[in-house]
Amino acid sequence: MTKGQNLTINGSGSYPGGQYDKISIRGEGTISNDVECAIIHVYGTSEALENVKAGSIKVFGEAEVKGNLQSEEILVMGTMEVDGRAALKNMKILGMLEVGAGLTGDEANIKGSISVNGDVEYETFESTGGFEIKGLLNADKIMISLRFGESSAEEIGGGVIKVKKKSTFLPFGRETGTLTAKVIEGDDIYLENTKADIVRGKRVKIGTGCQIGSVEYTTELTHDPGSTIKTKTKC
Repeated sequence: MTKGQNLTINGSGSYPGGQYDKISIRGEGTISNDVECAIIHVYGTSEALENVKAGSIKVFGEAEVKGNLQSEEILVMGTMEVDGRAALKNMKILGMLEVGAGLTGDEANIKGSISVNGDVEYETFESTGGFEIKGLLNADKIMISLRFGESSAEEIGGGVIKVKKKSTFLPFGRETGTLTAKVIEGDDIYLENTKADIVRGKRVKIGTGCQIGSVEYTTELTHDPGSTIKTKTKC
């Protein structure tokens, strides 16, 4: 990654972009131009008015990127907003991430929540939190654990897709999470607490708490008697 001087912001102010080694923001900082660096740590509030490219990013406070964001590794424990596209190779979200366009990478681990106004494409997508994806969620391996609230995607496609409700030991009444999608398509599909218009796959297992419009399968279909499937078609 690029080498340059460090930028440390403890108070508030606006700073130029360019190439840095490490950027550390503990106050309120605005970066006015494209920036490229090895490490970014945000403990306070940051705003980048154009594009950001970084090797490693950690957000403990609030960060906003008005342009596009590219990073090899990112951890968000606070909140982060990207107005453009985000290419985040290894992503771990414990807080909240909002992306205005597409989101791509290799490994995604969602324990908080993400909202994406476009497509999401990863090799592995694992969520024990929540997500709202306005486009297609596509990954070789998709593992979704539903704790509470509603997760949704326009379409979901992948090789292995597993959606399970997560058991809770909380004594008070928090509703179990649900997943909603128009189309779910994959090779091996297992679903719980899912509402979908169409489910299409080779081997399909419909578990508890599902409402499915139609299932199209080529090899195998099993389903929980308590779930609803309007039509079943072996192709």
